[in-house]
Amino acid sequence: MTGPPVAQPVRQATYREVFAVAEFRPLFGTFLLSTIGDQLARVALTVLVYERTDSPLLSAITFAISYLPWLVGGPLLATLADRLPRHRVLVASDAVRALLVAGMAVPGAPLPVLLVLLLLVSLFAPPFESARSALVADVLTGDRYALATALTSVSSQMSQVVGFALGGTLIWALHPSWVLLLDAATFAVSALWLNARLQPRPAPAAAEGPRSVWRDAGEGLRLIRRTPRLLTIVVLVWVGVMFANAAEGIAAPLVDEIGGGATGVGLLLAANPLGVTVGGLLLGRLVPPAWRDRLVPALVLLSLVPVLAAGLVALWAPAGAGTFAVVLACMFVAGIGGAWTIPLNVTFVQEVPRAFRGRAVGVAVSGLYGVQGLGALGAGLAAEGLAPSGVVALIGGLGVLAVLPPLLSWSRLQAAARADGVAATPVSAGR
Repeated sequence: MTGPPVAQPVRQATYREVFAVAEFRPLFGTFLLSTIGDQLARVALTVLVYERTDSPLLSAITFAISYLPWLVGGPLLATLADRLPRHRVLVASDAVRALLVAGMAVPGAPLPVLLVLLLLVSLFAPPFESARSALVADVLTGDRYALATALTSVSSQMSQVVGFALGGTLIWALHPSWVLLLDAATFAVSALWLNARLQPRPAPAAAEGPRSVWRDAGEGLRLIRRTPRLLTIVVLVWVGVMFANAAEGIAAPLVDEIGGGATGVGLLLAANPLGVTVGGLLLGRLVPPAWRDRLVPALVLLSLVPVLAAGLVALWAPAGAGTFAVVLACMFVAGIGGAWTIPLNVTFVQEVPRAFRGRAVGVAVSGLYGVQGLGALGAGLAAEGLAPSGVVALIGGLGVLAVLPPLLSWSRLQAAARADGVAATPVSAGR
């Protein structure tokens, strides 16, 4: 009588093997371009609104508005990644966003017009990100996909560092319209590059015949709900990331409280992504595949406890360069812990059948961006009555408490999988 199947160790891939796949290169490069451009625009608009209104809430609304369309229409819009050829979804999304952002760059545009255009730009993010994530899983398999996911996450964070820091500097030196034009240029280059280098593929769900977008979105949600590991991953990521990133919504008033200016806002926003960059590099290349999931609980707590510490330091220490430096350091350490989302992202995408990836990723990412937007709004609302430093401390403390239930559930599922002799990591993405 044979025992349960024992998973074979996954051979660790190399960056050379990942970049040897021709279609990954444009998927990777255009993602970085768009990410840098997005952060340039986000810093420009956040600082502009705070300078005009002196309102932490309105500043947070500006920061959050690019996330909220995911919550409202993300699951429906993401179904386009399964209903249409994914390469066409990518090209069309970036082409339209280039035009909309160029419209935002018109000098003298009223704030309401800028915010409406920003909302329209954000509506194209769900289909683009769902199609990109699903297509990467189509062209890469095994640990090459896992390493590519870590590399993309790390590079995304590094792009945010560059975008935030560069955005703060450019806002000081240039008119916001020039910053927005740079963002539009990144989308235009991305659309051209993807159109030239991606291989045409039919839509994964084309063989299923005419379908309702509501039905497709519902199927993605039901797939997650009836799969314990997928559901646990989604809840854990939503809760953990919401609290870990909520303080970004009040970056401008926090810097104003502890000392700094427009450049300080960019540096503070860049500290956490820089930490995720370092953490992701260490996790992707120095930690064996079998150990990545085991580090998740410790990394989750590391992503939240320093946020609590940053808030307490900012609340009790006198304003000045020293306090600002300590807060930056805390946010950087929290970012190192934030690398915990990388192995969970790999597990989630690889466990979803190929034809459902666009829908499932759409539901997961829609909720993720939605809760980030709600977290930023909640922080801004709280900062209307409390000191920004106190709000940051509150965010860190509540985050630690809120993340414990889904974290314990994840740990139990992983322990049960290892006890059964089945790999706790997912099967190949080639399914």
